[in-house]
Amino acid sequence: MGGNFTMEERSTDHQRIILHLDMDSFYASVEMRENPEFKGKPVVIGADPKNGTGRGVVSTCSYEARAFGIRSAMPISQAFVLCPQAVFLPPHFPRYAKASAEVMAILKSFDLPFQQVSIDEAFLDVSALGGYPGATDLAARIRNDISTQLGLTCSIGIAPTKVVAKIASDVDKPDGLTVVEPENLFSFLAPIPVRKIPGVGRKAEAELFETGIRTIKDLTEYDIQVLIARFGRSSITLQSITAGKDDDIVKEQDGVKSVSREMTFLKDTNDEQVIAATIDALARDVCRNLLDESLRCRTVTIKVRYQEFVTKTKARTLPHYTDDEKTVRSCAHSLLRNIFNGRPIRLLGIRLSSFEKHDARQMILNV
Repeated sequence: MGGNFTMEERSTDHQRIILHLDMDSFYASVEMRENPEFKGKPVVIGADPKNGTGRGVVSTCSYEARAFGIRSAMPISQAFVLCPQAVFLPPHFPRYAKASAEVMAILKSFDLPFQQVSIDEAFLDVSALGGYPGATDLAARIRNDISTQLGLTCSIGIAPTKVVAKIASDVDKPDGLTVVEPENLFSFLAPIPVRKIPGVGRKAEAELFETGIRTIKDLTEYDIQVLIARFGRSSITLQSITAGKDDDIVKEQDGVKSVSREMTFLKDTNDEQVIAATIDALARDVCRNLLDESLRCRTVTIKVRYQEFVTKTKARTLPHYTDDEKTVRSCAHSLLRNIFNGRPIRLLGIRLSSFEKHDARQMILNV
């Protein structure tokens, strides 16, 4: 099963320099900043554990909590068993949105091509700085500004492409800086597990493992025709971008098209109380995002992925635009009842779309 060519033989774009910033344990870090007495302690953001009887899930947690085996989407009762002495806090989304806006303002201040991709992640195209020394200096300044001005830490990856920069930012967390220059691109990527590739989840990882592909080197050297036969033509793109070929540019999005939130359970569950609590948490999260963007939505979509990776979605268009959490939550529960068949669920998601700005009608009246 020979590859088409080796990683060393592949070419890459030596001109572009991309910086990816990823805030460290963002929600928990913001909470520790607001409550200094929590620093150094295991902090868990999520549902009320109720001394181990809580039915919700973990939203996120600090690195100290991760040392006990706690992870996002874990049942909160299990997190309590693993670390009953942890600080358990409910999420404060307006607080996180404000901190995010402050982080992004720092990045935008450098007047370079900018793209925010989530509440705690963004790209900068720093090619105009002329080389990796200048890009590294800028990264150091960004980390210092975020630390001194906001009391938070971030990890940064710098590389010739967006995908590699994102992978690099995850290598040395927390408070890390990883620079991947073109001449070191392939030696950096080669040993990275395929699960670290953005978009490769547990199912894809398992299928790649079945073919003997465990690292990015394995992937880039695998016969592309065999990959296409098994995974489809999307494997061409996957193999190409992990070989350093990626023309995706850094570009600020033209407005919000949808707001979504998903939760993957650590263990598949058909516990109706856990599922209901998760829907409530997801609805609260997406509605906070609506308020942060001054938007109302009209379409609510629910997504359910079952144990066998069968995914079902169901959408409903509301009679009026809304940003009311109760309305969204009620609609989501109703949609879920239409597609939940009692089988164990591995993922739940809510997406809001069809937006209008809060002031849209007022602007029309003032014309």
